[in-house]
Amino acid sequence: MAILILAVGLFFTHPAPLDMPRAEAYMVTDGETRSLEDRYSDIDLWTSRAVLGRWEDDDGRLFTLSRLDIVPPKAMAETSTRREYSANAAKADPKKDLDVRDQAIALLSPVEPAEEPERTRQRIRGFRDVLYYEGTNETAVVCAFLREGGDSWYLATWELAEGDERAWARELFEREILGKWDDAVAEVLVSEREDNEARPAAKARRKKRADEDVDSPVRERELLRADARHSITNYAQWHATDAEEFTVLDNLPSEVKFVAALTNDLTRMRRRYAETVPSPINGSNVLCVARIYATREDYLAAAGEDMAWSAAYWNPLRRELVAHLPAGGADELLRTIRHEAFHQYLSYACCMLSASPWFNEGYAQYFEDEDSLDWKLPDVDSEKIELFAARIPALLGCDYAAFYAGDAASRMLNYRLAWSIAVFLEKGAPLVRFKPFATLKSDYVAALLKTRDMREATAAVFPDREKIDVFIREWKAFWKNK
Repeated sequence: MAILILAVGLFFTHPAPLDMPRAEAYMVTDGETRSLEDRYSDIDLWTSRAVLGRWEDDDGRLFTLSRLDIVPPKAMAETSTRREYSANAAKADPKKDLDVRDQAIALLSPVEPAEEPERTRQRIRGFRDVLYYEGTNETAVVCAFLREGGDSWYLATWELAEGDERAWARELFEREILGKWDDAVAEVLVSEREDNEARPAAKARRKKRADEDVDSPVRERELLRADARHSITNYAQWHATDAEEFTVLDNLPSEVKFVAALTNDLTRMRRRYAETVPSPINGSNVLCVARIYATREDYLAAAGEDMAWSAAYWNPLRRELVAHLPAGGADELLRTIRHEAFHQYLSYACCMLSASPWFNEGYAQYFEDEDSLDWKLPDVDSEKIELFAARIPALLGCDYAAFYAGDAASRMLNYRLAWSIAVFLEKGAPLVRFKPFATLKSDYVAALLKTRDMREATAAVFPDREKIDVFIREWKAFWKNK
């Protein structure tokens, strides 16, 4: 049973994938080349590596296992790229760096840790030391332990359910976790396997990593990929599938034949996105991460109830696309991901600056069903097209609050109108005499990068009412002839 701790399966039933570090975008210019540089708080990067896994049971108890072998950052406000952090991260000595251990516990504990930890009444076989840090707090178990001959302290925290007795929880933890922590269990700890590898191939891999240029953009992409894989690596139910520009994480059942189709489609669609909306940003250091949940319940547990209206979303803060398998199955999921993957692409293409919804949502809708639509506005006659056209100036000025405002019908109309603009730019604008809109897309992206404001970027490509009137006139001519 390939799971982090075999005993966990006895009473922790729901693995909770780890959060990706929160990123802040910067644009770096090197001569004529511009690229996105993601910087993270050092504490986020440290936590993403220290925590090995989390599990939750049906009653809401949350068990987290961490490894305290990386020195925590001294300055909480410091930020780094992944390359910088990886180059400077230091290993802790389990015998000497006890202050480092306690600092790490203070950062990871769900309750205020006691200054003086409590030892077990009797020594537990196979462990050099076992310390409880929760003090008088009865809502959690916080235990640090060091195995005999081990090279790292571990920290287990168990947030209890209402009505639980801490004495019961400690007894269960010592019997089912520490009491069954043997060599077979340690074999499935990815972090321990990496530390204890002694084969020549493993040594060669470590040397290659050490010799790699830490300033290489590709190095940043691969470090991001490693973080993404680490977030699910100790859960047997989760899988990781890699391609050059993306990593797909999923816990879909084996009978759902989706990931292979998705990896092929994402590769093709990313080429289409780039052909349709080119970017001046060098994207060789970015990676598109997609996390697919098997059930809506798991999706909402991760996304939060405020996302209950959604089927998927792009999370620019954590740099991942999140979705779930809908009732409509793999085909419906593929259309949804095409939509969200465009948001993901455009975020990277615009250095994480928010593009206007008429552009962002319009092209996301365009790509969602690109292969199946006949490019018609159903049930829309000439009179309705005039009414639609009258809404275009306001739509061009919308931010996201205004775009999503109103009832479901109003939002759907905004989506459809934004889609109609994208279709016109692709299918109708190239046929307009003198091609006045030939560079509108690239001009918009350039203006967004320059102004860093979605409305100012729109104003740059529609500088006056005359340009808007020409656009609306040609838009109406295109749709009335469809």
